[in-house]
Amino acid sequence: MNFIDSIRLRWQSGTQVCVGLDPFIDRFPTSFSGQPDAIFEFNKAIIDATASFACCFKPQFAHYAAEAAEQQLKQTINYIKQQHPNVPVILDSKRGDIGSTATMYAREAFEHYAADAVTVNPYMGSDTVLPFAQYQDRGVIVLCRTSNPSAGEFQNQLIDGEPLFIHVARKAQQLWNEHGNISLVVGATAAEEMASIRAAAPDLPFLVPGIGAQGGDLESTVQNGSFANGQGLMINSSRHILYASQADNFAEAAAQEAKTLRDRINQVSLKTV
Repeated sequence: MNFIDSIRLRWQSGTQVCVGLDPFIDRFPTSFSGQPDAIFEFNKAIIDATASFACCFKPQFAHYAAEAAEQQLKQTINYIKQQHPNVPVILDSKRGDIGSTATMYAREAFEHYAADAVTVNPYMGSDTVLPFAQYQDRGVIVLCRTSNPSAGEFQNQLIDGEPLFIHVARKAQQLWNEHGNISLVVGATAAEEMASIRAAAPDLPFLVPGIGAQGGDLESTVQNGSFANGQGLMINSSRHILYASQADNFAEAAAQEAKTLRDRINQVSLKTV
């Protein structure tokens, strides 16, 4: 079973919530203070509490590397695979480099960290995407129209009358998806652009950041980005779930936040079918 198949099964179970695992140690409950493996222990509690509401987990690489916690990242991914093997893991590292280096980054994501999917920056062209796509059972999630405030500076530039993000979407759909393992990152803060991206890439799942702290609108995201059956999305929430409480009930609060988001997505999805 490849990454996309695993995601489809999670959609069928009734969830399109991606739980982002972005640790900020200073926001952990005080009970984790001084623990050498605080990130892993915090993650374990969050994972166990939210797995039933998650279509995938998404650890953000920089949050671990900056804390010299790469081993805790490996432990986190291994824990998910052992305890919740039905929930795939996206390594959010946004890699992008020339072919030979991209091959090494693919090995890093899929062999060293054993991730089920990885985010990739396509700015350097096909050379930087295809080495990842050769891992046919893994997912490659290509940055298309991101959620950050300055995304449009380059991504909305017109080429032959169309914005760059449409060229990326079309290339991903028509050229890079030979093995059926490509998805796109499409931010919820670009709701109007999302509809045109869905038209250019009708078959590709979307990983959607930007709901919550960044202000993206959930209803327009689901309406503009979903497949005809109301599925097709991995809607990410990190801080709203992880730090719903900084007290001892943090895991229970995270579970409630993930459940609430799942239910909101499903309510909107029913209106789109």
